[in-house]
Amino acid sequence: MIKADLVRKVMDAVELPQAQAGNAVNTIFDAMREALTRGERIELRGFGVFMVKNRKRGIGRNPKTGVEVAIPPGKTIRFKPGKALRVID
Repeated sequence: MIKADLVRKVMDAVELPQAQAGNAVNTIFDAMREALTRGERIELRGFGVFMVKNRKRGIGRNPKTGVEVAIPPGKTIRFKPGKALRVID
């Protein structure tokens, strides 16, 4: 599923024109992006939780040459699926 599919689902569900449905989907994504940028947790009941986690500093290897590479500390986004989503096989 891609963003256009989500826009189509919104169009069908609430009978909006494509432009308005696209704006609705973009607004949701923008709000999520801003919250995660601020380090906030996003909890969508029945779906899951998006959270920002600190990533430790480490050492990696270039698989081609075997040379060690320092990996700097940083932040990453993690998703923990909700119960309803975990049942899917």
